[in-house]
Amino acid sequence: MFMNFFFEVLIGGLLSGVMYALVAIGFVLIYKASGVFNFAQGAMVYFAALTCVGVMDKLGVSLWIALPITVAVMIVLGLAIERVVLRPLVNQPEITLFMATIGLAFFIEGLAQLMFGAQVRKLELPIEDVPSQYLMDHYNILVSQFDIMAAAVCGLLVTTLALLFSKTKVGRALRAVADDHQAALAVGIPLQRIWAVLWAVAGIVALVAGLLWGARNGVQFALTFVALKALPVLILGGFTSMPGAIVGGLLIGASEKLAEVYIGPMVGGGIEGWFPYVLALLFLLVRPEGLFGEKIIRRI
Repeated sequence: MFMNFFFEVLIGGLLSGVMYALVAIGFVLIYKASGVFNFAQGAMVYFAALTCVGVMDKLGVSLWIALPITVAVMIVLGLAIERVVLRPLVNQPEITLFMATIGLAFFIEGLAQLMFGAQVRKLELPIEDVPSQYLMDHYNILVSQFDIMAAAVCGLLVTTLALLFSKTKVGRALRAVADDHQAALAVGIPLQRIWAVLWAVAGIVALVAGLLWGARNGVQFALTFVALKALPVLILGGFTSMPGAIVGGLLIGASEKLAEVYIGPMVGGGIEGWFPYVLALLFLLVRPEGLFGEKIIRRI
């Protein structure tokens, strides 16, 4: 019985970690290729979810019609961000780019609420949030079907991105730009066009995250704060590694659930909210580049 409960908590944590990793992947895509820490990723998640629900409500269409419309909107948003905000700031200090994304986050949040309102919306996906009957019958473990399907969707997205980066011409150009900007320019790769594609992809990733998080917690302003949940994931896995984002998400998800159940009662509860950041702080002290990150060596 004890082991069944342990595995129930562990599996629930791992599945939650996949959701965290999904948000972290959006950060990694932008940071690895352009060196910009996109503070607006959480706002893009909120914007995507609210746009999808808003299109369904205002046009009276189903999810399957609203979805491609929202995909197009997120691609346009990503392209606009790169062209209007970040392209003029090329070669500026990193802190300038970071501050620009902070301002961008507030603008995106305000734009979403201006178009569709600020009230909490319900987003229904064709996935029931009920315990998996198979796991209940065979293993006596209580795990939500929604969490399992969300993990499957995340896995499909990661596989698609991996194929994009490894098997297509655009993907190889993206990897070249991420490895060395100057070398990529020297062989004729158009950096600005590649960055535009990358921001469009980040917009689609934000849409997937927004749909899953919005269906779980409701489409509300608090969705912007899922970006804060991704920070410990990035610190553990590394800011430049997609596999690191996945592993970091799994570690954070599992550790926070286990800590909540087994350590929480001893410290009065609420540990789930701060334990990931303590773990991230320890990693910063021991391995600041993360498990899969690249160690930066600067010549003085």
